[in-house]
Amino acid sequence: MAIRILSLFFAIGFLAVGYGMILTFVGVYLKEMQVSNAIIGIINAAFFLGAVSSSIFSQKIISTVGHIRSFGAFASVMVISFLLHSVFFDEFLWAFLRFVSGFAFYALLIILESWLNEKSSEENRGKILAIYTIVFYLATAIGQLFLTIDEHFKQMIFTLGSILVLCSVVIIALTKIKEPQLAPFEKYSVPKIFSIVPLATVSSFIGGFFVGGFFTMVPVYILMQEQSIEVVSYFMLITLMGGLISQWPIGLLSDKYGRRKLIAFCALFASVISFSFLFFSNSALLLYTLGFLLGLSIFSIYPLAVARANDVVDENKDIVEISRALLFAYGVGSFVSPLLIGFGLSVTADFLFASFGVLGLFLWGYALSRERIADDHLSVYVNMPVASGAELSKLDPRQE
Repeated sequence: MAIRILSLFFAIGFLAVGYGMILTFVGVYLKEMQVSNAIIGIINAAFFLGAVSSSIFSQKIISTVGHIRSFGAFASVMVISFLLHSVFFDEFLWAFLRFVSGFAFYALLIILESWLNEKSSEENRGKILAIYTIVFYLATAIGQLFLTIDEHFKQMIFTLGSILVLCSVVIIALTKIKEPQLAPFEKYSVPKIFSIVPLATVSSFIGGFFVGGFFTMVPVYILMQEQSIEVVSYFMLITLMGGLISQWPIGLLSDKYGRRKLIAFCALFASVISFSFLFFSNSALLLYTLGFLLGLSIFSIYPLAVARANDVVDENKDIVEISRALLFAYGVGSFVSPLLIGFGLSVTADFLFASFGVLGLFLWGYALSRERIADDHLSVYVNMPVASGAELSKLDPRQE
């Protein structure tokens, strides 16, 4: 069983390297092609539209066809979309390809997460989720280093991404894994969960906005400021490492002081750092420092939102379905972010971090206005990967 779980982590690692590499590279490449910021935002938003669609519709496909066949099919679709990026350039085609790759990637995450859940037990579920989080963060960060590839081989990034996806297929194809059952997606609508867990819903949306904007439009902003792919690569890497490092101390602090205060703190901290980009990012060293500090805050908001929902929801409600609906709100925020920021960057380069700062201030005030949860009602904070599928909620040890 240990070997089978190890193979799943290797597959997740290969996928995450390709995910991080391509997601960042698309915006940078389009900017170098002199595509407008608004169009870049639309193309990048299509990826998250595919992700949201996948969380709703892909489970039906997986349940009908089976996990192994679905994994091979979705991986093939993802590879085809990557390779077509390097063959044809058309804004409408690329938007469609980003949608397809987003749908396929998040379907692959659903399959892998359901297998992890199948191979985990009540005793080791938290440990498996922690390893999943570390693997995903590290692999996504490693993917950023591929941006520094020689200028003459830029198109090879799509080929490298395809190779990485195919490596995950080889690993899965050679691993004998029982196919688990997938439950239908979502009984709760976003308006309904807002009435049940308003702070968790708002935090999920804003957390998605931050993370979606970070992966898609922040590289464009850094390239506009520094005119250096290397700076973009190292900035993204350092920020992701900040996000990984923050997971454990934020968890400990939130278990001690409560989610409301930590959500407010992270939001205010993200706001201050975001506004600092407007005044103090005139050197690469300052940029890296601010990036690391930004990572400490924005990647913690969604896990804190899920923890808040677990604190509030009583035993009579299905927390798994509520967690899935929060993930949906997170995905919607990720989709809206590049759309809004893309158009905003067309007006002024300051719009990106100004929007981050304003949203951070709003979440800070909103969090402090919500009711405090008694200490004896607090659940335990659980670390989560930077991207996840709809089956992650079942792997959450708090669901037992």
